[in-house]
Amino acid sequence: MGPRVCAVSVDLDEIGHYHAIHGLGPPAPERAHAVYDIALPRLAELSESLGLPLTLFAVGADLGRQQSADRLRDQVRLGHEIGNHSLDHRYDLTRLEPDEMARQIVDSASAIEAATGQRPVGFRAPGYTVSDELLELVARSGHVYDSSVFPCLAYWSMKLGVLGLQRLAARRSEAIVGTPQALVAPAGPYRVGRRFWQRGTGLLELPIQTTPWLRLPYIGTTLTLLGARRARWLTRGLRRLPLVDLELHGIDALDASDGLHELVGHQPDVKLPARSKLATLRAVLETLRSQDREFLTLRETAARFG
Repeated sequence: MGPRVCAVSVDLDEIGHYHAIHGLGPPAPERAHAVYDIALPRLAELSESLGLPLTLFAVGADLGRQQSADRLRDQVRLGHEIGNHSLDHRYDLTRLEPDEMARQIVDSASAIEAATGQRPVGFRAPGYTVSDELLELVARSGHVYDSSVFPCLAYWSMKLGVLGLQRLAARRSEAIVGTPQALVAPAGPYRVGRRFWQRGTGLLELPIQTTPWLRLPYIGTTLTLLGARRARWLTRGLRRLPLVDLELHGIDALDASDGLHELVGHQPDVKLPARSKLATLRAVLETLRSQDREFLTLRETAARFG
């Protein structure tokens, strides 16, 4: 199989989607595009300094803004991959009618191709929530891999608890909780079977990373909250894995001073200085590199493990 691999992806969810999760109104226009205007350049600078490629999952509707489309096209020129994160980032994507579900996939791919000249071959569902029907539509639309399944009990339980508290506080969240059967899906690359959490011969799935023990979440938000020293320790425990599929979000490179004050009481990571979060991510990536890993895009990873 060759050397061990690390793929770093970034979900470019704009600030309005976080407001929707927490039952807040839309952000002010001057703060609505902080992910593309502030976070993406910071993460691109980090990747360039370390000499590693990124896979950027874009929401198709966001590319109707010319500045965002231009920034994404610049990343293609630098060799980064663009993935499909659906047209409108509907958290209830799996609950839509089949025709609308398909439109969310296909129209987003077309918007990304129009903006960047690159047709996406990878898909990531909003909120890590998938279904058999959704993945079948992803495969039919020409995508060669999905990277959405998150077999992590800790994350699933936390999400369920947060949504419960929001309901008690009479705050309506657009987020939903997917089926707990996803928790028994394989933790490493696999082809989906008759049910998406089973092995089979279908679409290639590259699951969101968890730790080998207890399947704890190994994603950007968790790592930045841990800080550099503990995040390095957690990363050392992944050294035997053939693939580390590290998923970040644009907000991992932002803090309250970037205009996110309304999120401070809802997202603890927003309270941390962006400089500190980026330093933690750098420490994690350097530790992964010290494990003799080859850094690939998810498209390249799919070719390797498919």
